[in-house]
Amino acid sequence: MTIGWHFDNSYSKLSNTFKENIKPTPVHDPELVILNKELASTLNLDFSKTDKKKLAEIFSGNSIPDETNTIAQAYAGHQFGHFTMLGDGRAVLLGEHLVNNENRFDIQFKGSGRTSFSRGGDGRAALGPMLREYIISEAIHSLNIPTTRSLAVVKTGEKVVRENLLQGAILTRVASSHLRVGTFQYIAATQNIENLNTLVDYTINRHYPEIRKSNSKALDLLNLVMEKQCQLVINWMRVGFIHGVMNTDNMAISGETIDYGPCAFMDHYDPKTVFSSIDKFGRYAFSNQPPITKWNLARFAECLIPLIDKNEYTAIKLATDLIDNFQNIYEDKWLNMMRDKLGLFGEDKNDKKLINNLFNWMEKNKADYTNTFCNLMDVNSYEIYKNNDFINWKIEWKKRSELNNSTKEKQSKLMKSNNPIVIPRNHKVEEALAEADKGSLDKMKKLLAILKNPYDNQNNIEEYQAPAPSSNEKYQTFCGT
Repeated sequence: MTIGWHFDNSYSKLSNTFKENIKPTPVHDPELVILNKELASTLNLDFSKTDKKKLAEIFSGNSIPDETNTIAQAYAGHQFGHFTMLGDGRAVLLGEHLVNNENRFDIQFKGSGRTSFSRGGDGRAALGPMLREYIISEAIHSLNIPTTRSLAVVKTGEKVVRENLLQGAILTRVASSHLRVGTFQYIAATQNIENLNTLVDYTINRHYPEIRKSNSKALDLLNLVMEKQCQLVINWMRVGFIHGVMNTDNMAISGETIDYGPCAFMDHYDPKTVFSSIDKFGRYAFSNQPPITKWNLARFAECLIPLIDKNEYTAIKLATDLIDNFQNIYEDKWLNMMRDKLGLFGEDKNDKKLINNLFNWMEKNKADYTNTFCNLMDVNSYEIYKNNDFINWKIEWKKRSELNNSTKEKQSKLMKSNNPIVIPRNHKVEEALAEADKGSLDKMKKLLAILKNPYDNQNNIEEYQAPAPSSNEKYQTFCGT
């Protein structure tokens, strides 16, 4: 084939407990909105000889590539703390595309119709949320943070009913897999040890082959997933990203950011920041992301108890000791991450105090999270940074910097690699989505082009660096279902 698909579908070969065999529901009048040519190239896919009509057929599910084995995956999840049996209610996995016969990527449609897991939903998605996922996932990728990615978005030519009638759309998502903590919860809930062993072995073979021969595979798996998730949330905190819905079904075993629903980036610093319209009590607020990660990992550990040790008491103790260490690992990583953002080498006993004093000032003065660190790199000079308390803090920071066993050039390089100059500002994302809904992708494409190099001080991007205009209305995002 001229496109270059190379499907090899290992997950669909597991028993029917793990999935439902189902095809995407055909749509009325598909139209290609956007295709990620750079990602396509990474996947060794060539769409240059395929016209837009045919692309629309492919990415709507109306024309399915050969060698696919389409399924909806089963999983469960704690949604805002409440356990529910779930599954792909509006997504269909086409299969696993191999790149160079070794790198395996799930190709999944989101918004492709009802499945047996739809729980009364329509199985469809609206254009706005699918384009939001496209923008934010690609931005997260450019920020050097592990993430699922977006290959294409098509309009379906059909309307979906939410608060209003909206344009229907399907997103094609690419992931190293769609295995979730919730996948393990689903299988654990069936109390079938053979299936649980199968899932552990499958996960290790796919993501962590280095522990394949271990005598303590389940515990080692828990440890590796904890390490990946800890590093992931550190990266979110580094750039001010708020996931919005950190349910256990939205935590990927691979350590990738997954399921961009009511996600957003923090503007002025407030650790209690919540943008999600459904998070009434701040469960998934910015500062709660680390403890929620630990909570989710504890749910993962519960699933593995029967495989950690035959003696349940011993298994629980081993898992508990491991999970309890999350806080220490996180705090060490967080402190080192903050040193990197501030260009500090080595360690000093007053580093944590220096960092906390900066955050206290930022919160008190409603300073922009991203721009504060940019100011320390001499990238901007907003009026707020002429504040005497901030100037005094900078004096202390510069004193600490002088303790660095390094050059100013190395300090600058460290800061520039950890502090984005531009992020997907919520108001700019909304502007792009509003224009896209009217049929113009100009603003979205310009935004994507700028977000491609977030650590570079590009020309004429001031409007993409400025915080949102002050407003009495609280910015809210929605999950799109």
